[in-house]
Amino acid sequence: KLFFTDYGNAAKVERCDMDGMNRTWIVDSKIEQPTALALDLINKYVYWLDIYLESVEVVDYQGRRRQTITKGRQIRHLCGLAVFENYLYTINSDNLSILRINRYNGTDVQALARMDNAKEIRVYQKRTQSAVRSHACEVDPYGMPGGCSHICLLSSSYKARTCRCRTGFILGSDGRSCK
Repeated sequence: KLFFTDYGNAAKVERCDMDGMNRTWIVDSKIEQPTALALDLINKYVYWLDIYLESVEVVDYQGRRRQTITKGRQIRHLCGLAVFENYLYTINSDNLSILRINRYNGTDVQALARMDNAKEIRVYQKRTQSAVRSHACEVDPYGMPGGCSHICLLSSSYKARTCRCRTGFILGSDGRSCK
């Protein structure tokens, strides 16, 4: 799945398959300017920053069990968001510090370090990098990912895929080759 925020005409948090299909709104009320998003892949939670409402909130992958983690003026200066174990990590763009926020008790906020020009933060951890033995976009014997001549996108599961073409090309009737 692909999770993303939008604060155009109607602010929302959405999800879709990697090929863009099955687009679903998971948060579409009491949201104004969601600017950063982080996933808890283990427990299947979506966290986001709303700098207009000055809040950090969470829902499950279906948009249920919504909770506010922390709220207040300090949120206005945050950018980027990552989750690791019991904490959320973010950047305070006002003083360029990395902040650690307890995701179960939002009042426990600690500045960890200063970074020049930081705007985004990511945490990589082996446990969250799930290994898939085989998937629909594996390279075939001819060197083509999923049998697609240009781009292979996973669909509703790791066993399904959609072929797409680079700009200037169109997908052939076989659903795999680009012309």
